[in-house]
Amino acid sequence: MMRSIGLVLAVFGIAACQPHAVTTAPAPAPSGDNRSELPHAAYAAPTSGSLQMLLVVTDDWTAVPGVMRRFERDGVRAPWRAVSAAVPIVVGSAGLGWGDGLHGIGSPGEPGPVKHEGDNRSPAGVFRLTSTFGYAPQDSMSWIRMPYARATDEYKCVDDPASVHYNEMLSSDRVARIDWRSAEDMHRPDPLYRLGVVVEHNANGREVGGGSCIFLHIWPGATGSTVGCTAFGSDDMLDLLHWLAPDALPILVQLPRGEYDRLRAAWALP
Repeated sequence: MMRSIGLVLAVFGIAACQPHAVTTAPAPAPSGDNRSELPHAAYAAPTSGSLQMLLVVTDDWTAVPGVMRRFERDGVRAPWRAVSAAVPIVVGSAGLGWGDGLHGIGSPGEPGPVKHEGDNRSPAGVFRLTSTFGYAPQDSMSWIRMPYARATDEYKCVDDPASVHYNEMLSSDRVARIDWRSAEDMHRPDPLYRLGVVVEHNANGREVGGGSCIFLHIWPGATGSTVGCTAFGSDDMLDLLHWLAPDALPILVQLPRGEYDRLRAAWALP
């Protein structure tokens, strides 16, 4: 998320992905009656239902820079194969913290901090990538296969835990009553949200104060950071958006190196 300050009536607020310096359902099980024929990790892992994976790994819980790789497979029983080189990314200025996603709510029994609203941590875990957004009109973005929403001046993501719209993306001019004091301005005066992807963390705001408005978006540079999102270069964002396919149920797996090593087999990670 990015942060901007303003008046409630103008629907501006403190947002979550401002750079510094520069809704979740279980993954579907394989179809058919052959679950017993699969290795446990193939159907029990939080990655089990996806054919596209975006894997982000940082050095440790407090590291800001990291690397991102894309993987895909031909079926839930097939092995993952790399389809991209390593891409540099940055996460929140405080690093990572366990989020709310396909792996569960908070830590899956592993050490590490748990993400909360305003903690400047990007979520660790496994999360669906559900839709995209950007500044351009929808009719000019037909090349994107994922659902796409144009980020107008009225398009917001509510990050006020006291609001009934917490962690919702909406058009403020279509809401009967504005009950939030803080909301993400999705149409920014800079290019950081020119293109982005929605990360389904804390779906429907079910964990009040658990963190909100988490995106993949364009970075301001390799020395920057966010306050909760994952950011990278614009060319890499274009590659990602061309690749993502809704039928593949794409996911983000985001972990510090130590947790990646520990969970690699259990979560069926490449």
